[in-house]
Amino acid sequence: MRGKFKQPQQQKGADFAAPITFSESTEQLCPVFSLRFLRRDFCISSCSEEEKVSFVDKMHKLSQLTWAQIKSTHRHGLGCEKIEKSSIKAPIPSVVTDEVTLLAFRFCGLAPMVGYRDRDVFHILWFDREFTLYPHG
Repeated sequence: MRGKFKQPQQQKGADFAAPITFSESTEQLCPVFSLRFLRRDFCISSCSEEEKVSFVDKMHKLSQLTWAQIKSTHRHGLGCEKIEKSSIKAPIPSVVTDEVTLLAFRFCGLAPMVGYRDRDVFHILWFDREFTLYPHG
């Protein structure tokens, strides 16, 4: 696969080397999903086989859209909604800093998976399959 993508030239000077960056907006990127920070009490291992299949299906569908397209989609479909940190009833991991916005996607029916976005990566923290993580209304 080497050589398939053209790499941007690195800018250099006598005293510095600028990092290589891509100018593409993250809104035009498709989401990548991470389970790295998934919390034990709301883990995928607690999900039924049907819920696991629904999760994989939802990830596949979402990965075909850009973040801009997801933002313009209904929150109970392929879209997402913001969740206030103060409404979360579980301990919030230290990776969720003050500037982080929590988002919820529906992964099986109306059951949400809640996490946060870092550029194009959506880090899933909780699978709220029993609707106990935050008030649903």
